[in-house]
Amino acid sequence: MNGPNALAEQGSGGQVSEPSIAELTRQLSDQTSALSRKEIELAKAEMAVKANRIGVGAGAFGVAGVVALFAVGALTATLILALATAMDGWLAALIVTLLYAAVAGVLALAGRRKVEAGTPPVPERAMESSKQDVETAKQRVKAARA
Repeated sequence: MNGPNALAEQGSGGQVSEPSIAELTRQLSDQTSALSRKEIELAKAEMAVKANRIGVGAGAFGVAGVVALFAVGALTATLILALATAMDGWLAALIVTLLYAAVAGVLALAGRRKVEAGTPPVPERAMESSKQDVETAKQRVKAARA
């Protein structure tokens, strides 16, 4: 029964002996170090996902701006002239402006939703898992003392 998970070892004569305080302390140190490394890995992975979401949201904002700019520059004249055949030019220009504003607003709201999905940029699951680990350790220490 060798290894870090062995709680008791057989002594001479087949008797089971309790591990020493030094062995228990070493095991606690090893397990705590391993747990800390895994929690850090989880936090890194979670932060990467959140950063990706923020990047996608920021990209959506950028795309919304570019689409609005191109739409205003390229289609304004065409739409205004098309509408001007049925109404006054100023009214046609107003209708086209309101249409572009609505499209830009929808795209900006979509970008905002993506950014909000990635904020706050905190590894929430890793923090919660660490809190649970600390609580479990405290409970086991209390149980061992009792």
